[in-house]
Amino acid sequence: MLEPPRRHRPAPPAPGNPGGLAERAATPRAVLGLPPGSVPGQAGPPAGEVLHPALPSSPTRGREPSPSPEEFERPSSARVYDYLLGGAAHGAVDRRAGDELTRTSGDVVTLARENRAFLRRAVRFLLAAGIDQFLDLGSGVPTMGNVHEVVARSRSTARVAYTDVDSIAALHGQALLAAVPTASYSTVDVTDVAAVLAAPGVAGLLDLGRPVGLLAFSMLQHVPDDAAGLVERYLARLVPGSALAVSHFTTDDGRATRHVERITASYAHGAPRARSRDQVARIVAGVDLVEPGLTWAGQWRPEAGRPPADTDPRGHWAAVGFLR
Repeated sequence: MLEPPRRHRPAPPAPGNPGGLAERAATPRAVLGLPPGSVPGQAGPPAGEVLHPALPSSPTRGREPSPSPEEFERPSSARVYDYLLGGAAHGAVDRRAGDELTRTSGDVVTLARENRAFLRRAVRFLLAAGIDQFLDLGSGVPTMGNVHEVVARSRSTARVAYTDVDSIAALHGQALLAAVPTASYSTVDVTDVAAVLAAPGVAGLLDLGRPVGLLAFSMLQHVPDDAAGLVERYLARLVPGSALAVSHFTTDDGRATRHVERITASYAHGAPRARSRDQVARIVAGVDLVEPGLTWAGQWRPEAGRPPADTDPRGHWAAVGFLR
C-alpha cells in the first residue's frame, strides 16, 4: 500500500504569495503581439463550441497502473520533485533523496520552484494565445500548481492529458483527477510516441486535428539519447499552430553539482542527463520561439514586480514556440 501522505515545506512562501509563485490572469493577446483569432496559422472553433461533444462526462483515463516492487523501493524523479515543491504524493524513500539533494545542493528547492513558476507562466501564455488543449509529457504528480490548476485559475475549459511512466505517480494523479472531466492521466512511456497518442486518456480527450500545446517541463533530461528526435516525432503528428513549451535541466551555470548526478542515479526510471544550451536549442529547433527565446527559466517573461536578477537560480533552460 502507498504510505500515508506527509506534507513537506522546504521553505516558507513569500507573504501574500501562496507557494511562493505569483498567479495572474492571462495576458491580453495584443500585449503578447499575437494576431486576433486562435493561434498563429490555425483558426479555433467559434466561442462556446464544445470540443468532442460525444465524449462522456468522465473521459477515459487509460489503463490502471500496476506499480512494480522496484518503484516502491527506489525514489523517482516525479515523487522527489513533488516533495521538493511541498506536495504530499511521495514516500519515505523519496523524502530521503529530496533531503539529501537539499543538503548537498542548496539551490535545489529554489530550482524546482522556479521551474514550476515557468510552467505556470508558459501555460498562461499559451491559453492567452488560444491553445485550449495540452499534452503534458512526463508530468509527474499533477498537483502543486500543475497545468490543469493553471487552466482552472485562468477560467478556461482547456483540456489537459497528463502522461508519465511512473505508476505510483499515476495512481496519485488518477485519484486527484477523478472529479476533473477536462483532464486525464495515462501511464505510458513518453518515448513511445504512437503509444502516447493512442492512449485512451490522450486519444479520448484531445483532438489532434486542432492545435495542441505540447509540454515537456523538466522531462527531456530523462530521455538519455535523442531527445531532439523525440520532440521532432511528436511535432510531426501535430497541426500548424500547435505549440511547444520546454524546460530542461542543465549544469551550464555550475550550480547543479556532481551531488545531483550521484543522488539521482538511484531513480527508478533513470537518472536525469543535463544538457547544454546548444543541445537544448536543437530540441526546440522545430518551432518558432517567442521572445525572449531560449533563456533561463526564471528569465522567461517573469511576473510583474519580479524582474530577473543575476542571483536567480539557473538550473533549467526554457523556451516556448509555435509550429508553423
